[in-house]
Amino acid sequence: MDLAKRFGTPLYIYSYKTIVEHYLKLKRAFLKIQPLICYSVKANSHLAILKILVKHGAGLDIVSGGELFRAIKAGCPAEKIVYASVGKTDREITEAIIYGILFFNVESEAELININRIAKRLKKVVQVAVRINPDIEPKTHRFITTGKITNKFGIDFKRAYKILLVKDKFSHLNICGLHIHIGSQITESAPYVFAIKRMVNFILQLRRKGINLAYLNIGGGLGIVYNKETPQTAQEFADKILPLLEESGLKIILEPGRFIVGNAGILATRVLYIKDNPKKKFVIVDAGMNDLIRPALYGAYHQILPLFKSDLKGKEKVDIVGPICESADFFAKDRVMQKVKEGDFLAIMSAGAYGFSMASNYNSRLKPAEVLVKEDKAYLIRERESYTDLIDKEIVSSIFNR
Repeated sequence: MDLAKRFGTPLYIYSYKTIVEHYLKLKRAFLKIQPLICYSVKANSHLAILKILVKHGAGLDIVSGGELFRAIKAGCPAEKIVYASVGKTDREITEAIIYGILFFNVESEAELININRIAKRLKKVVQVAVRINPDIEPKTHRFITTGKITNKFGIDFKRAYKILLVKDKFSHLNICGLHIHIGSQITESAPYVFAIKRMVNFILQLRRKGINLAYLNIGGGLGIVYNKETPQTAQEFADKILPLLEESGLKIILEPGRFIVGNAGILATRVLYIKDNPKKKFVIVDAGMNDLIRPALYGAYHQILPLFKSDLKGKEKVDIVGPICESADFFAKDRVMQKVKEGDFLAIMSAGAYGFSMASNYNSRLKPAEVLVKEDKAYLIRERESYTDLIDKEIVSSIFNR
């Protein structure tokens, strides 16, 4: 509560210790094969967080030119950057080739052709991995599943096989690996086991044809606790899939995001009003769907706790809602929780991943400040936006001066 009062709300607060510990848990679990762990920048792209992880040996998984810019600013070595996305532009491809990234995760034959064309123009030979769509059900929300054939991601096995048989026709590409990413917030190992088994069988099939690869990138997607989930630990996950990864004989890459930062952050917010109607009781807070869109977008559950010991007795059923002019602007529906009053502070838990990185200025709302706590000190790592920031890039003089 002291930080909420000191820096104001809405406020994202992150734990340095938790970020590092979660990264190291994965590193220790897979120590036997020493994979390259590339943190998924999209989960939380703040430079401070990227620098922390790069300092501890992580690589970065990026999906845009802006994320490449952040990776460079964070000091990530080029040989530790992998680049996904179904829609890389010519400019983005060119910049990544010039920087010398480890490889592109390529999502279509058309993209292979285009990267080869650009690499030829730049007189470079570029490493790529073919992203496979293994067509499996990862048992997660349909908006964050990426490994079914109805999703836009990756290439089916049959088409990928045909491409790899003629990979030498891409004169300026070194097709050196395979990539999968089956979804996000996956709490069971079974979907991974099934997908990786399919990949290993595919690798062995290619090997019999004399096609030898160097890398297998198994993506990310490990789930965390939001409510009553019992996700696998890093060690449990490793124990299930290590034999398969060893069988592949390839260098392994992991792309965790949420697992590292999800439970390392909270969104602090203040209660503005308590409102009753004949059917509902609303707790109206100063954070909105523009600050944390997951509940509105996915119906996602976040635990919400008071940042203080309340002097009010008992619990009640409430909707916790924000100030945005949308009925989807809520953080909890029919949630039974400790009674609160106007002016109290609440913590929206597990908000370190896909919180600020998906924030917007909808309703001309200011994006929140961010604070990083290391040991007993709190560091402001992003200032709260000002009204001037909202219009800083807008140009109107060219219209009204004529």
